[in-house]
Amino acid sequence: MPDLQRITTQYIDAEDRLRLTGELAPGEVVVLWLTQRLMHRLIGHLCRSLDDPAPHLPQSRRLQADVIQSFAQQAARAQLPAQPAVQASDACQQWLVAAIDISQAPNKTSLTFKGSLPNHDARLTLQEQPLRQWLSIVFEQCTQAGWPVAVWPDWVKEASLPLHDQPTLLQ
Repeated sequence: MPDLQRITTQYIDAEDRLRLTGELAPGEVVVLWLTQRLMHRLIGHLCRSLDDPAPHLPQSRRLQADVIQSFAQQAARAQLPAQPAVQASDACQQWLVAAIDISQAPNKTSLTFKGSLPNHDARLTLQEQPLRQWLSIVFEQCTQAGWPVAVWPDWVKEASLPLHDQPTLLQ
């Protein structure tokens, strides 16, 4: 199964979908199309995996956990390096993602994007920091699309606010 080395995630208005353009190897590119329905299911799962122990905390500790998650998300977003976008050609393979298999190991998440045809699959493996960075990008693209943001936890929404708009927490 091919591994995605670099990706560019963009909302494409004419398709009302996210386009994931991925570099498999130097010069080899694939385009994956992701629907809003599938993305919302994926986002919920990925955010819960980052926030795993927090739902079991009492309410007083939950606020503290949300602040820690928001800080980790802000730090990941701030460290996102500027890179040139992965460019697709007319000749590259494209398919609509029908399913995503998620496998998790300590500090690592692998997403296998599957199309409806054989050999239409590609894997993206991210450690925690790049996963948070990708979630920030996806959140921005979903917001640009006008897609509902209810699936996103507050710590992602707060981390995506411009610095001057963020609330100050005093204790």
